[in-house]
Amino acid sequence: MGSLLSVNGSKTVAGEVFELLQSEACKRQRVLSASCEGNPRLIPSLPDEISIQILARLNRICYLKVRLVSRAWKSAIMSSELFNVRKELGTTEEWLYILTKVEDEKFLWYAFDPLSRIWQRLPTMPGVVSEDEPRKGVAALRMFGSSTKIADTVRGWLRKKGTLDPLPFHGSAVGAVDGCLYVLGGLSKASAMRCVWQYNPILNVWTEMSPMSIGRAFCKTGILNNKLYVVGGVARDRVGLTSLQSAEVFDPQTGVWSEIPSMPFSKAQVLPTAFLADLLKPIATGMTSYRGRLFVAQSLYCWPFFVDVGGEVYDPEINSWDQMPTGMGEGWPVKQAGTKLSVTVEGELYALEPSTSLDSARIKVYDYQNDTWKVLFGDIPISDCSNSESSYLLASLLGQLHIITKDANSITIMQTDTRNHLTSSVPSSSFSCNGSFCEPAESSAVSETHIWRIIATRNGRSTDLVSCQTLDL
Repeated sequence: MGSLLSVNGSKTVAGEVFELLQSEACKRQRVLSASCEGNPRLIPSLPDEISIQILARLNRICYLKVRLVSRAWKSAIMSSELFNVRKELGTTEEWLYILTKVEDEKFLWYAFDPLSRIWQRLPTMPGVVSEDEPRKGVAALRMFGSSTKIADTVRGWLRKKGTLDPLPFHGSAVGAVDGCLYVLGGLSKASAMRCVWQYNPILNVWTEMSPMSIGRAFCKTGILNNKLYVVGGVARDRVGLTSLQSAEVFDPQTGVWSEIPSMPFSKAQVLPTAFLADLLKPIATGMTSYRGRLFVAQSLYCWPFFVDVGGEVYDPEINSWDQMPTGMGEGWPVKQAGTKLSVTVEGELYALEPSTSLDSARIKVYDYQNDTWKVLFGDIPISDCSNSESSYLLASLLGQLHIITKDANSITIMQTDTRNHLTSSVPSSSFSCNGSFCEPAESSAVSETHIWRIIATRNGRSTDLVSCQTLDL
């Protein structure tokens, strides 16, 4: 019996060893078969963790071709892990995204890489239908819209309630937060839309997100604490379009919208007569994120007149609104249709003021301590394009101020370094352009030479500028 037990025990041990060897062989076989099936390591003989570190050091523009190497490489390039590693390594790159409208009422996004100077066209966003109609596949209407169409839209609203000028899908707002672009609301036929679309540059796709609490067109957006704020705009009720005082915030981490206190529009509440109160409609005409708060410019509107009433400031720390500083509201340069455009670069607030000349403008910087706007650069060469909805945009890219301009044939991106800007008002001075450089003529009143450098151009015939954003990935 003992001998038998010993033999059985040895057989058991031998069987375990055999099974172990067989298991290891199977593992190696599985690795080899995985290699044959097109799922090898990203780089042979290197752990994938090291391979991801290598890929994270490549320029983003290289990913267009790198993803064609294999399915595994494509999966790695389109993973959030890769871009998290880029953040850790400090190898992220900031790109400029420009929304344009072409002649046949189509709205197209383009991405510009300032390192390679290469343009890319983004996928067209899926079409949508009015929320008053059932969805029937992909509609012909596009969600993109131009905020500068507010004049035409509100003009129709004020002249005859219940009617609207025949517009395609206009009035959408644009924002960028948490590495994605967002397009919000707008008009479809005569309805203000609630829908929100997100563009993910890692996956290169558009996705419909949770809708806003109310349909909005021509609303204003701003970013604070990695959240997207939306204020004002217009909505449709039983008697036509009405201006909105409400505001809400979107958290991209949770995908949830939350309401915040409505704008008081306090200066609009003190009009002397009921007639003026009915005639002049309060509208938010601009918004910027500055010093941890949202600064919203406001106007009273009656076509073709805008009456500036300063603005209000939202503080997320105390969740309330207060009056905008007087000098800030009164000196904020006005763009087209009463809108106020600005951009924050390295903590400083800049705005562009068109001059009386058709081909020049001035850059102003806001002095927070003294509550005043000061001229920083004068006579910036901007071609007049009177038939265009917008002939310029402002952007903060790579820590520098950029102006995107439009003439009859092309779109141009100009760059300047504002870190050494003058601390006092600068009188206007003439500019001379030579090749890709534009610089001011010599002046005894100017102690520094500011150079505007053209960093990119592209064909812009029959194209209007609508909006622009930046993403750092």
